[in-house]
Amino acid sequence: MAEKRLAIWVVVEQNQGKLASVSIEVLGQAARLVETASALSGGVAVVLLGDQVGDLAEELSAYGVDQVYWVDDPRLKHYQNDSYSGVLQRLVEREKPDILLFGATGAGEELAPTLAARLSTGLAAHCTGLDVNADGQLVMKVPAFGGRVLGEIFCPNTRPQMASIKPGTFTVPQRRAGRGEIVREDASSLLLDTDIRLTTVDVLQSEPLGLPLEKADVVIAGGYGMGSKKNWGLLEQLAAELQGAVGCTRPALDEGWTAGEHTMIGTSGKTVRPKVYLGCGISGAAHHAAGIKDSGVIINVNRDALAPAHAYSDYCVTADAKKVVEALLEEIRRTKNEKRGR
Repeated sequence: MAEKRLAIWVVVEQNQGKLASVSIEVLGQAARLVETASALSGGVAVVLLGDQVGDLAEELSAYGVDQVYWVDDPRLKHYQNDSYSGVLQRLVEREKPDILLFGATGAGEELAPTLAARLSTGLAAHCTGLDVNADGQLVMKVPAFGGRVLGEIFCPNTRPQMASIKPGTFTVPQRRAGRGEIVREDASSLLLDTDIRLTTVDVLQSEPLGLPLEKADVVIAGGYGMGSKKNWGLLEQLAAELQGAVGCTRPALDEGWTAGEHTMIGTSGKTVRPKVYLGCGISGAAHHAAGIKDSGVIINVNRDALAPAHAYSDYCVTADAKKVVEALLEEIRRTKNEKRGR
């Protein structure tokens, strides 16, 4: 057990022995806050729940953490809200961390508010920025009003201060030479039979096809201006030619042109930071712009010369997006054929 009170805890997410990338992103940000915020006393700890995940505990200890709280039990093999929140509640009440951070994934978006309710504290969801003020309070930054305003949320009267962070918001940190202490907790004292009200019968999952948006160096994003699902196929062809990924805005998703929620970019979707972003038929509303602000080169194609997207783009093309994408595909394929002929 730790002799000192640790300032920030990160609840990491794992699925079938693989750590969620957002958990490592959040872990790096937690370490940065402890290093730069003089008002924080204590270090960084992570909490890992699962079954036979000792290798992950070792891996996490190399990311600049002071401690890894490892709770291992067959009953924790699959994520369940009741069992996970019960374990976390008892651990938090015993150790009393100041700050508790989650990734805003499907599981995190369920687990974090459940735990906040059980602890009678507050939670800021879908944060895109974190800071600590001179009083040691966590400043949780959340886009509001469609991304037009970046609100700052505080939790001054209760502890822990809790936040969930959107995937892709922070960069993945490098591993460090030193290792944090691994504390294997006694699951029998933290997980009660009354916590488990459901039994997992089977787990069915399918991986999205193609390259994930957050890992792509090139992102081709489309909006309602693409006009139809048939035209949307042109974006997929272009992404394939450039070894990139296709993203979308909410209207395109609502029309059923894309593969699912995992392709949406913006305040209610993913945050991306590719080397090149190409927006096609996107007006550029603030909630979409918030999801691409850290991209390298931003290019936008829209027939409306006054589209908001032109204001934050490095290069703008005022034209029909469908015709521009067709021309790009023709030129790329012509160039490839010429190289093959040499």
